[in-house]
Amino acid sequence: MAEEQNGAAVNGEAQQVQFAMQRIYLKDLSFETPMGAEVFKKQWKPEVNQELNTKTAKIDEDLYEVALTLTITVKVEGETAFLVEVQQAGLFGIKGLEGQQLAQALNTACPNILFPYAREVVDNVVTKGSFPALMLPPINFDALFAAALQQAQQQAAQGEEKTDA
Repeated sequence: MAEEQNGAAVNGEAQQVQFAMQRIYLKDLSFETPMGAEVFKKQWKPEVNQELNTKTAKIDEDLYEVALTLTITVKVEGETAFLVEVQQAGLFGIKGLEGQQLAQALNTACPNILFPYAREVVDNVVTKGSFPALMLPPINFDALFAAALQQAQQQAAQGEEKTDA
């Protein structure tokens, strides 16, 4: 009987959630200064636009690649001063999560780990381009994921209303 309980405990441990960062790497980087040296003649009152995207891919059983793409466009006097696009990626071992829980881990926990690396790359590239440092504010990936879920639920509800009509 004790052996059965130990066996159950071992099986219970096999069901535990495992989350491990395997590797973080820079997947892609682009920096452009379309105006060239002309940009430095203008008064520096930048308009900053930030776009954010994540992509996930299953690489192997329990191994996922998450790529966080940040696109920063800075305009001065209506013209693009510079454009930076960084794709910061990571390999994550995730075991014991399925469905909604797995989606949440891939879209919140993984980007939360990757974002500081991407932010540092953006700052370094911008300063090497001879522009003032650009420190991006933190991003609440949990709130973004919750908003995306809510939007998907609303769209699904609207789709059901249309089919009922």
